[in-house]
Amino acid sequence: MGKSRQLVENKRRIPRQARAEETVSAILEGAAQVLEAGGLAAFTTNAVAERAGVSIGTLYQYYSDKGALLRALAEREMRVAITGVARALHDESDAPPEERARAAVRAIVHAFHGRQRARKAVVQAVLAQGIAIEMVAPVAAFIAEAGSTPRPGLPDLSPEQQFVVSRALMGAIRAAVLEEAPFLKSRAFEDELVRLVLSYVRSVSDPMTMKPSL
Repeated sequence: MGKSRQLVENKRRIPRQARAEETVSAILEGAAQVLEAGGLAAFTTNAVAERAGVSIGTLYQYYSDKGALLRALAEREMRVAITGVARALHDESDAPPEERARAAVRAIVHAFHGRQRARKAVVQAVLAQGIAIEMVAPVAAFIAEAGSTPRPGLPDLSPEQQFVVSRALMGAIRAAVLEEAPFLKSRAFEDELVRLVLSYVRSVSDPMTMKPSL
């Protein structure tokens, strides 16, 4: 009897959990759409709730204010970017280093589903909240960790080298976002980012490369 009742309870919890996930997804998507349409100036919890098709009370069940909502959106996009980078770097095929690097760069450049205005607004909000390093660090750390894993044609990187190459890449992309660079999603910009990464990591293994003096 107890076991039967437990099975019934489990069946009841699953739909509620699924609905909660759908609600959160709808709210975050609504937030991205509001930001893309009007930037931070138009970003309010009421506007997000209306766009998401939920009541303001429902929104506040998950997010205490618009700052928390912006942070959640940043975290979601960070996870998506890491997934894309992971897929590129852990590809089981025999893709050359350039293709792997390009796929990883592309995953970061095209974050936010191409919504450049929304992305800029989130970056500005993250900077204003003083959590820019906290938001960028997981992506940069993943790139750095991948750099320490042996890959065909690429050397292992020291912690210092991992830091430099990951921050250089993330910094260039963030600057392009904030400055609304018209070439952000261009092939030419992508080429230069790939060149940045590959030139640096390959120079590390070049015995002719001068080591900086202390």
